[in-house]
Amino acid sequence: MLTNRQLQILQVIVDDFVSSAQPVGSRQISKKEGIHFSPATIRNEMADLEELGYIEKTHTSSGRVPSEKGYRFYVDHLLKPKTMSVQDIGLIQSLFQNQIVEMEQIIRQSANILSDLTTYTTILLGPNVGNHRVKRFQLVPLSEQSAVAIIVTDNGHVENRMITLPKGFDALDIEKTVKILNDRLVGVPILELQSRLELETLEVLRQHIHTADSLFQSLKKMANVEKESEVYFAGKMNMLNQPEFHDFNKIRMFMDLMDKKSQIISLFHPGDNDIHIRIGSENNNLAMEDCSVITATYSIGEAQTGSIAIIGPTRMDYQRVISLLDLMRSGLSHTLTKKLMDGL
Repeated sequence: MLTNRQLQILQVIVDDFVSSAQPVGSRQISKKEGIHFSPATIRNEMADLEELGYIEKTHTSSGRVPSEKGYRFYVDHLLKPKTMSVQDIGLIQSLFQNQIVEMEQIIRQSANILSDLTTYTTILLGPNVGNHRVKRFQLVPLSEQSAVAIIVTDNGHVENRMITLPKGFDALDIEKTVKILNDRLVGVPILELQSRLELETLEVLRQHIHTADSLFQSLKKMANVEKESEVYFAGKMNMLNQPEFHDFNKIRMFMDLMDKKSQIISLFHPGDNDIHIRIGSENNNLAMEDCSVITATYSIGEAQTGSIAIIGPTRMDYQRVISLLDLMRSGLSHTLTKKLMDGL
């Protein structure tokens, strides 16, 4: 168990290193408000903290920096809520006051705002598409032989697909097709769309459209929707501005990871509504050994959830990030649930 004096010194070391990215020395600590120990006493306590594994010496300075164990202790025992500025609160609240129709746009803008406010990398997972049901279809012609097929789901998710139109397919055919799709498939779970498309619409299309079989093949491709959650990134390049990521190999590994959806999803903490923090090796990924990931869950109604992750160096400002994340997930849950209810 650490003494009160050691706790004070560890907190100062973490706080100073987070803000400056420079190793912290005993003389620097002795000048802090509330610290009433001599530099010699502080050096002795720092030696004990180093021996216990909470801080470590760098190769370039006589000062100390927190170890992964030190960050974990700080997060679990010393972290205090941070009062957010009026500007930060106003920026987040302004997102939810805008008259944005699509849920995806709200989620995407949430990622951008969090990335701007933290200067770290932000990732949002949308709700699993498997829970969605079709709300409406639309076909927007682009040329004589191509169109954009639009599928809107009951929670505001929008799927856009380029499709090929059969030769001779005219405006009246488009109108008939859209009517048939909406009459037959609204309310169908999106993951059943491909199979239900053939059962519910093929014969009807054949009765009203002379190029139905060719059109059906395009519609079938349109209906192939992935069941995984949509991933929204913001600030991928922010990590390059952190002193810890001036090493080319670290940058390459991190950017490679950002391109692998399955590994990105594994960074999220499944399940409950708590805020979770993974530090360095706790991420079980070599590309993340110098990173911390803070995750939180937001809800859309009673059955659907999404997740937020903020990735920064282990030297991240945990207090500020947690406060921002908590406010954002609360706002997202309220706004998206309201939009879902309004759309039902």
